[in-house]
Amino acid sequence: MTKPLIAFQGELGAYSHEACRTARPDYDPLPCRTFEECIDAVLDGTAELAMLPVENTTYGRVADIHSLLPKSGLHIIDEAFVRVRISLMALPGTKLKDIEKVRAHLVLLPQARSFLKQHNIRAETAADSAGAAAELRQSGSARHGVLASALAAETYGLDILASDIEDHGHNTTRFLVMSREPDHRRRGDHGMLTTFVFEVRNIPAALYKAMGGFATNGINMTKLESYMVGGSFTATQFYADIEGHPDDANVRLALDELRYFTQMVEILGVYPADERRH
Repeated sequence: MTKPLIAFQGELGAYSHEACRTARPDYDPLPCRTFEECIDAVLDGTAELAMLPVENTTYGRVADIHSLLPKSGLHIIDEAFVRVRISLMALPGTKLKDIEKVRAHLVLLPQARSFLKQHNIRAETAADSAGAAAELRQSGSARHGVLASALAAETYGLDILASDIEDHGHNTTRFLVMSREPDHRRRGDHGMLTTFVFEVRNIPAALYKAMGGFATNGINMTKLESYMVGGSFTATQFYADIEGHPDDANVRLALDELRYFTQMVEILGVYPADERRH
């Protein structure tokens, strides 16, 4: 029986692929070149779901995602977390002492600076770490390595010469699982999250007033970010995550108050909190 597909941005073996395999092991991964292609694959029915990274504990939010989500036509149905564990991989039979140069995405290289310095290994930027692993397998370069996920080594038949070489052990990426249809009926064992975007009305202290309902109703807002809309420096669109479900009495009251001080509120998803959030 053919498995349903889950789309992600990048090559097989990417950390996004790892998120797909962990969160949806009963789905087959569908690599896409861009985030837009991931979204389109779900919209046109090629894939059932999309796995999109939204933020990283080291580098903050993923560029463009917050502006793409409200316009995507998709709904958030889950979140997933992946610890970014960096492995040094090379062609089978290669020894660590033989490695002169490694390639990886520019965000990975600084995270393994101490290890590379200790072993006197030069670093070179690649467009994609998993893609660099695929290229290494084809090139046959015995003195070159790649920094990527263990899944990339498994995918492309490379040997892992060193594991968990990142300087810090906290680097984690949060992903959102996106679907054509919302799923508001579930209740998670570790609580619920509601994600929405809104635009405040053009009145004094509008944001302060709009946020008041969440404080008075005892709702924890775990994320609030503003971003430009339509290239305007005066645009006031916000992206927010709160703990709770819109059917909860206190959340309903807070959202009602929010709507009074805003000209647009759009719920992007209601979904269970991942246990790794706590």
